[in-house]
Amino acid sequence: MNYFELFSLAPVYDIDTVLLSERYRDLQRTVHPDKFANASAQDKRIAVQRTAQVNDGYNTLKHPISRAEHMLSLKGIDLRDESTTVKDTQFLMQQMEWRESLEDIKHSDDPDELIDQLHHSFSDYQAQITVQMSQLIGSDQPSELQDAADLIRKMKFMAKLQDELARAEDALF
Repeated sequence: MNYFELFSLAPVYDIDTVLLSERYRDLQRTVHPDKFANASAQDKRIAVQRTAQVNDGYNTLKHPISRAEHMLSLKGIDLRDESTTVKDTQFLMQQMEWRESLEDIKHSDDPDELIDQLHHSFSDYQAQITVQMSQLIGSDQPSELQDAADLIRKMKFMAKLQDELARAEDALF
């Protein structure tokens, strides 16, 4: 299913999330199972299915990583269950540095400063990836779509790092 069509949105990476939320609420009002309380069993089942599609679509389009994966899947590239790793050696080196810094938080004299540095470093890198993703993902060129797939893999890694940083931060407090 094309969730962009479901929400009547242009299939672009940089979507208007406010508009997405408005359309979500409108669709929910239209298909919510409560509206079909007195309907036939089949109509109730269809309402439940449509509600599930609307919820899935909203959750997919709301999050940048799943939105990008959805866009690529519409172009025939499915990344959801893959195990391909990033082959960018510069990124792999940066990963190791970030992981070492995450480990250093426990032993740092000023963990707050190190946490702030990591937050800024992660944010800066994610901003770079987002700009590149916006430029590549709308393409129909196979090489650019593969580059977008690599960026999604990096985005997934960055999301894991953000989670690890949040856990490290929580452990201090």
